[in-house]
Parts: sequence; structure tokens; C-alpha cells
Amino acid sequence: MDAPQSQVAGEPIDSDVDFRVPVWRRDLWRGQGPVVAVVAIGGAIGACARYGASLLWPTPPGAFPWTTLLVNLTGCVIIGAFMVVITELWAAHRLMRPFFGTGILGGYTTFSTYAVDIQRLVDFGHPGAGLGYLALTLSTALAGVWAAAKVTRRLIAWRAR
Repeated sequence: MDAPQSQVAGEPIDSDVDFRVPVWRRDLWRGQGPVVAVVAIGGAIGACARYGASLLWPTPPGAFPWTTLLVNLTGCVIIGAFMVVITELWAAHRLMRPFFGTGILGGYTTFSTYAVDIQRLVDFGHPGAGLGYLALTLSTALAGVWAAAKVTRRLIAWRAR
């Protein structure tokens, strides 16, 4: 059985199409909309900072990508300290974590470039360096987050005394 057609300004309208604005779309800017916006803005800022680092300290083709390693390490150190501060010390605005943590630091750190750098090292005949870079980035990133969180907690405890 066909659904009934209604008329609006002389045009047939399919009855299963609802032209009213859904509640989820109307409430978007009160819910996830601002989060998506600040992540995008922060990501653009972080990506520009990363790109700036690559312009200041370019990596020649086939060379070890020290700049990407340093960018990833510093980003992980900052995220380790930042997460301790906003979860244990400071009641930050609800958009601060998505803006700075996910947006800026997510755009700044670059595991996609990291993967491309590994591929380039392999393509230029340096598979050992590629594997070393893979392991070094992973270990320094994890160690950086851990050390920064630990040092930040100690500084907070020392300051509280």
C-alpha cells in the first residue's frame, strides 16, 4: 500500500520525509557542536606548529627524521603534564581538554608523518633505521607521557606542602 501524499504549495511531498529540524540537530550547538569546533580549531593550530617545525628543521630525504621524533616527544610530554593538571589540580572549562589535548596536541603530534618517515627510511635503503625509529618514537613517547605525569604530580604535591 502506498503512503499518502500531501500537498505543499502544489507539490507532492513524500510522507516519509520529515522536514522539521530534528531535536538532535537543533541541540547540536549546546552538545557536541562546540567540542567539534574547538577540536578543529585546535587541530589547525597544532598542525601549523608541526609544519613550522618541519620548515625550521627540515629532514633531508633518507635522513633520520629527528624533527618528527622531537615533535612527537614534546607533544607527549606536554600531554602528560596537561592531563595531570586538568584532572588533579584545575577544574578546566569543558572545552579545554578537547581544544588543547585533542585539538592542539593531536594536530601537533604526528603519527601519520611518523609512518611516512618509516616508509621513506625503508625506501632509501635504511630498514634498520626505520625499525629503530619506529621503536624509538614509541618508547620515547610513552616514557615522555609517563615521566611528565610523574614529575607534574610531584610538583603539585611539593607545591601543596
